Amino acid sequence: MKHISLLCFICLFSFYSKAQVVIIDTSASITTTAITKDTTVKSSIDTALKIADTLIAISIPDSVTSRRDILNKTNMTILLAWSTANIVQGSISAGNLVGSPHYFHQMNVYFNIVNLAIAGYGLFEVRKQMKKKLSLYQNLRQQQKVESLLLLNSGLDLAYITTGLYLRERGSNHQNDQTKGYGGSLMLQGSFLLAFDIIQYIQHRQNGQLLYKYLGNLQFATTPNGVGLVLPL
Repeated sequence: MKHISLLCFICLFSFYSKAQVVIIDTSASITTTAITKDTTVKSSIDTALKIADTLIAISIPDSVTSRRDILNKTNMTILLAWSTANIVQGSISAGNLVGSPHYFHQMNVYFNIVNLAIAGYGLFEVRKQMKKKLSLYQNLRQQQKVESLLLLNSGLDLAYITTGLYLRERGSNHQNDQTKGYGGSLMLQGSFLLAFDIIQYIQHRQNGQLLYKYLGNLQFATTPNGVGLVLPL
């Protein structure tokens, strides 16, 4: 397998309050772009990767992208099944029960109508993603986006559980069946989603380790022209 090394020379010198980022690959193709001299190192790396995508095709093992798509498809299918089951079962039970159990199942239906829409949209997005060929930079951004979204969702799930607990206790104290039933439903749905999102995060985090390990090969090196960023492909 042929390996290519991309050498990014970041030359920091003042010229009309700007510096130059010089990208040099092994085929001797050179391009430059201007950045402000107070740009952070992280921003410089991001800029270098973006420019590198225009020089040569940067890709990582297809297993990372494929596995991410498979995980998203599987998890959205699970959410779709959970939502459908709750809507069907909740509709039947809400019509046959009274008091707080009635409102418990009623909220299950309302809550999972939203989940059903999210699952449908998620599956649609997965189908679009599976047709794309992502570069290294795009893969990194996509991986970070998925992990960040799942952490955000986990925080929202905790909010559902806390709100549900509060409503259930308030309903019990004030003999309000609706508040009590809605609170119990929020606790159930929040608990499921919290476990669901944590499992997803672990799955995606493990899948992304190959990508992060690949990026771990990036190294800064001192060169006669400045600071070099070596990216093995």
